[in-house]
This record gives sequence, structure tokens and C-alpha cells, in this order.
Amino acid sequence: MPEYLGIYYSIYYVLMVVLSISITVLAIPSILHVARTRHLYDDVGHFRKQHDHGIPRLGGVAIFVSFTITILLFSIVDKTTPVSYMLAASIVLFIMGIKDDLSGVNPSTKLLIQIVVASILVLAGNIRFTSMYGILGFYDIPYVVSVVLSILFIILIINAFNLVDGIDGLAATTCIIVNGTFSVLFIYIRHYELAAISLTISGAVLGFLRYNITPAKIFMGDACSLLIGLISAIMAINLIELNKISEGKSVEIISAPALAFAILIGPIFDTLRVFTLRIFSGKSPFEADRNHIHHRILRLGYTHLQTTCILAGLNILTIVLVLVFSELGNFALMLIIFAISILFNWGITFFLRAKERESLSLRNLFV
Repeated sequence: MPEYLGIYYSIYYVLMVVLSISITVLAIPSILHVARTRHLYDDVGHFRKQHDHGIPRLGGVAIFVSFTITILLFSIVDKTTPVSYMLAASIVLFIMGIKDDLSGVNPSTKLLIQIVVASILVLAGNIRFTSMYGILGFYDIPYVVSVVLSILFIILIINAFNLVDGIDGLAATTCIIVNGTFSVLFIYIRHYELAAISLTISGAVLGFLRYNITPAKIFMGDACSLLIGLISAIMAINLIELNKISEGKSVEIISAPALAFAILIGPIFDTLRVFTLRIFSGKSPFEADRNHIHHRILRLGYTHLQTTCILAGLNILTIVLVLVFSELGNFALMLIIFAISILFNWGITFFLRAKERESLSLRNLFV
């Protein structure tokens, strides 16, 4: 890249991040004022809540406005980034999220709208997986399989970020790590329009984090957790697709599927874990509980901030591990990532049992 272009993009990215942070930071005090005036507080009586006083759940309004304005002002039009479809899907999801934050939405209605949103991106925007990327020896897949797989993946990531939003700062920190990493990778492979989107959502959420870190003054609510899940899913699909192995084409990022998996492992593993446990217990996978990994770490005596730092540190460590050992291939790396997550969860179980029994016996590993 010519030196002048490097300077241009550096200024461009700085302006995007500064603007997105500024809009969020300036908007939240007004949102807090309206929420207090209209008594728009979180349901403190709900058994999953970690706070004993009402806190507004409208932080997503500031983040959505910041993200949308910045993207419309600074977006680079490129065929790999159908911004119009992305924003259309984001608006639909945001409206549903606001409705859920203020008065609730039936789970079946939420799922239906998520399917519609994912379909807009996959069918109209053509944002989808087109291959298995050599995992288990499979490559190209039929169009119908591609569509179904992509829609399911987008819905999974949307809900994963929604579920990880359970303690102060965790969802916001996870979003910044995830999309900050995506932005660096997209800059590295010279897809600056995708980097711009990742940086914008990171900046908007970073401005929000100032008010969400312990003690939280405001929550992002479903309006934002669903949005950042949507953007993260789009970025993951694009990263994998742009580094697809094909004849006559060399890839710039080796084992891109495994890297995307490592970037998103926190929300993905927690969601798959709680859904599996609920199903085996004869419950609906969408039935709320306090068995998420962050809830379990809190029960060990850690604070919200400490828990967020532990999970963020594990996420960063996993990403670095994949980057260092990328030559091992997608399947091997995914197995290693999943094994690390299981061992980490097993360690939490061991120390929870030790705390309850006041004993560090080896039997705590198994019963």
C-alpha cells in the first residue's frame, strides 16, 4: 500500500472510532435522564438479576444510534459489504430488542424475527458460508445447505451475545475483543470496509462501557446485545469466506474458521453448554437460569470486574494460541479450543465443589 493511503486510512479509522465513542458518551446521560423520569428500569425482582436497585436497560439505544450514524457517514461502499442489508437487518433486530427491553417479547416471536433477519443477510445480502473449508475433508456445499447453515450460525451468535450479557461489562468487553480482533485481521488482509464496520461497533460499545463497568449505571439490554451478536456473526462469516481455500488462490490467514471460532468461543461455548444442560434436564433451552459460566465464577467469590477480566483473558489467550499454531489446521485447532473451554469449566466446577464442601479433595473433579 502506498504510504499516503496508509495515512489516509489511519485518519479515517481514528475519526470513525472517535465519532462512535463520542456519540455514545454524549447520548447516554440523556437516556439515563429519560429512563429515570419515566421509571424505565430493569426488573430487579427477577431471580437472574445481580443488582438490588433499578438500572435502565436502554444503553442499546445510544450504541445503535452511534453505530448507524457513523456507518452512514463513513462507510466504504464495496461489493463484499452489502451495508444496506446489514443496516436493514440491524434496524429490524433493534426494534424487537427495544420492545423486549420495555415490555417483553414472546420467545417464539423473537426466534421468528431472528430467522427473518438472518434470511435478509443470507438470501438478499448473500452473506453466507459456501464451503466446509476442509473441515473433516469437506469443501464445497450445496446452496440450500449453505443457506441453512449460515442462518443457523447467525441465530446462534445473536443469541450467544444476548446470553453472555449477564454481568457488568462482560458483553461490552467481549464485543470489543471480538470486533477489535476482526478489525485488525481485516486491515491485515486489506478489506478496509469490513474493518471500518468492526471498528465502529467497537467504538460505540467502548463509549458505553464507561457507564456499564462496575458499578453499572446502565445496561445495554437486548436492543444492543442482539445487535452486536448480529455484527459479530457477519464479520465472522466474511473473515472465513475471504480466506477460503480454492484452486489457484492463496489465503492470507491460515485456518480462518478455527480463528473465527477462537474469537467467538466465549459466547458460543457458554450458549451450547447451558442449552445442552437444560435439554438434558428436561427443560426448554430458552428457560432462563443462573448457570452461565459468569454466574458460576461469581459464586466462587469474584466480583463482576474480576469475572469479566478472567473471561476476557481466556478469550485473548485462545485467539493467540490459534494464531501461533495456525499450521495445525482447522479441525485440530477447533478440538483444542473446545478442550480448553471444557477444562476451564471443569476447573470452575472443581473449585465450586471445594468451596461448598470446604475440601480440595480429588473427588471434587468427578462428583
